[in-house]
Amino acid sequence: MSRKIHKGNTVVVISGDSRHLPFEKRVGKVKYIDKTKNRVVVEGINVRKVTLKKTSQNPQGGYVDKECPIHVSNIMLKDVYDKRIKAKS
Repeated sequence: MSRKIHKGNTVVVISGDSRHLPFEKRVGKVKYIDKTKNRVVVEGINVRKVTLKKTSQNPQGGYVDKECPIHVSNIMLKDVYDKRIKAKS
């Protein structure tokens, strides 16, 4: 796993389902890193709808948006990404 990515860094999604989105929607901050599985949770990226069961605390049940982890190889630090784009131009 890349040791350059830390919690709180700004990253860009470079591959996967989110790569087709506009640039502004592919950028987010790292919220959580799972080093054993090489997965990263990025704020606002890879959001899925999750069903909640009816419980005594939540009698209605319903749906909640949850940010799911993506593999660390699918993201890149925003600073590094910007340098590569400038180099190509």
